[in-house]
Amino acid sequence: MSELGKVLILLGAFLLLLGVLFYFVPKVPLFEWLGRLPLDFKIERENFTFYFPLGTSILLSILLSALLYLARKDFLIEVAYTSPLPHSFPA
Repeated sequence: MSELGKVLILLGAFLLLLGVLFYFVPKVPLFEWLGRLPLDFKIERENFTFYFPLGTSILLSILLSALLYLARKDFLIEVAYTSPLPHSFPA
């Protein structure tokens, strides 16, 4: 259970840092393009605005997948692969 606790603490720290980043994103000119990528759709009518950030979602998905892949593979989380089924079945 101590491994689960470490993972939850790391996840909480990551979410905290992500929240701080999103709080300051509008103030950092480096991230002005976030939300205005080519696949981010914005439809404006008189009483209606529809915004679908598809390009930003794809980019964030790729970055988060790469980060989690590296964390799982090398740095943070060690996973023991065990098969739930026995290797030999009785005849």
